[in-house]
Amino acid sequence: MNKWIRQFHRWVAVAFTVTVLATVVALAQEEPLLWVSYTPLLPLALLFFSGAYLFARPYLVKRRAAASQG
Repeated sequence: MNKWIRQFHRWVAVAFTVTVLATVVALAQEEPLLWVSYTPLLPLALLFFSGAYLFARPYLVKRRAAASQG
């Protein structure tokens, strides 16, 4: 499961980068499409939750191991 989350996080980071680049290009036009500025928000939210999980996982594993020993 941990390997799947890491792979998912990496691919979402690529998608986020692409949406940010597309947003920059879209907003640089003479008549910018303002709705495009919202497209990076979904990948950003997914990055936040998967990154928070990956960050907290080692601490949770240590906590469970300590609780099972004592």
